[in-house]
Amino acid sequence: MSFQVKKISTKPYDGQKPGTSGLRKRVKVFQQEHYTENFIQAIFDSIDAKDQTLVIGGDGRFFSPETVQTILRIGSANGVAKFIIGQNAILSTPAASNIIRKFKAYGGILLTASHNPGGPDNDFGIKYNVSNGGPAPENVTDKIFEKTKTISSYKVIDLPPLDLAKLGNFEFGPSKVEIIDSVKDYVELLEAIFDFKLIKSFLQANQAKFKVLFDGMHGVTGPYGRAIFVDKLGLPASSVQNATPLPDFGGGHPDPNLTYAHELVERVEADDIAFGAASDGDGDRNMIYGKGAFVTPSDSVAIIADWAEEAIPYFKNGVKGVARSMPTSKQIEYVAKKKGLSCYEVPTGWKFFGNLMDAGKLSICGEESFGTGSDHIREKDGVWAIVAWLNILAFANRDSPSQLVGIKELLQKHYEVYGRSFFSRYDYEEVSSEGAQKLVDNINAHITQGSLKSTQHASKSTGQSFAVAETLNFDYTDPVDGSVSRNQGQIIRFEDGSRVVFRLSGTGSQGATVRMYVERYVAPSAGAVELGRDTAEGLKGLIEVALEISKLKEFLGREKPTVIT
Repeated sequence: MSFQVKKISTKPYDGQKPGTSGLRKRVKVFQQEHYTENFIQAIFDSIDAKDQTLVIGGDGRFFSPETVQTILRIGSANGVAKFIIGQNAILSTPAASNIIRKFKAYGGILLTASHNPGGPDNDFGIKYNVSNGGPAPENVTDKIFEKTKTISSYKVIDLPPLDLAKLGNFEFGPSKVEIIDSVKDYVELLEAIFDFKLIKSFLQANQAKFKVLFDGMHGVTGPYGRAIFVDKLGLPASSVQNATPLPDFGGGHPDPNLTYAHELVERVEADDIAFGAASDGDGDRNMIYGKGAFVTPSDSVAIIADWAEEAIPYFKNGVKGVARSMPTSKQIEYVAKKKGLSCYEVPTGWKFFGNLMDAGKLSICGEESFGTGSDHIREKDGVWAIVAWLNILAFANRDSPSQLVGIKELLQKHYEVYGRSFFSRYDYEEVSSEGAQKLVDNINAHITQGSLKSTQHASKSTGQSFAVAETLNFDYTDPVDGSVSRNQGQIIRFEDGSRVVFRLSGTGSQGATVRMYVERYVAPSAGAVELGRDTAEGLKGLIEVALEISKLKEFLGREKPTVIT
């Protein structure tokens, strides 16, 4: 095949700074002349990918096929020896991490904006993962950003588009291309982790009283769900819904929470389904929901950590350690303390977990933003978490108890042993950047001056009183490489152990997103009534106090959050 490397002149664009999970903007921003090419060339200028293998995949959102071709043209011109690409440019984020690790690739470029909406008027994203299969660390993303600010040209090989639907091996200029089955390797990975035989036996024995429903939300995990739940575990085809990946996610918001996964919630309640689960656009998030029982992500990772060594074959030799992102509730810490495990608190961003995993310090971890995972890969993994729950439930019911142990029963047992962290997150999306900054500045002033310490704040509706113990900005020193990440969230801690966290999110595509996290711990001794309260009821007083202290409504001009999870 004849080819010629061309050098195309360009100029920098402002604002191409990757966030916690790559560069995310509206599709129309990426469609500007040279915009996408600039960022891709900046990636290649920042890494030494010559004569190396790169993985390409994504969640199939709008503008993905064209961008794969752009990566091929630029990557080949920059000397990439081989590309491994998911069929039709589809490869979930966890599956891509697995492929990078399994085939010892140099890294990967993932086309995803995760849980953000897709389509021509919505979001697109480009993310670079390194050789461990995880998101690029800050020293790499900072280098990419610096390159975007000075770029003057990019290299390209001008060849016809490659047919991404055909499996097999091809040539693209000087590069080799292998288009692989998007699902096969990932399913094999999960079969090596979980006891599929036990799960299948449990599901078959309890077909009438333990129905299962998986919702792919028209994201990338639909084909994975069919392969696992229908083909491998023998569930009926009706157990999987919204399983066709669509460029606009069917017009929905592919974020698995109670607000956006309402179709799953409604069907679970209407059809008396014992186990419902949803995943997001790129497959790294999950929600567990059974009839009358919602599992918070904080509780989910704690319960998986509690049962892992006993129930899941992958952990039969023990759990090395556990971790949570700073905003996530401390529920997993109570499990770690009882089991004598190290528990790490890291900033938001899966790359921080990856360092601990690579150092052999961490097995199971999670984020309150519906991300849960383990050291089997270096990304959070929605389908992994869902199968983990099925494995645990199958194990809990292995002796055929007279009363089925379901999601609600598992939660109750957990609270009786460890107590309960009432937890909720308020998202204020696409608010004024100016207002968001004023909110942050106000809290920072309190932190600097210590003006809130020892002050008392009462809830008018509940009569509860909360005394501030301390205020701080969360800074993190990585115990593996010593790198420091500052200003990762503002924390107000109260004397009863409750806390409120404020954080500007890096996952939006425009404006600002402010997240407020609220946590109140109740010990096992409080009794079944208190432990079983509705989350909103358990947190009502603390939320009132948090809004009063922060003056959030005043600064953001919003009476209510966009989403409550």
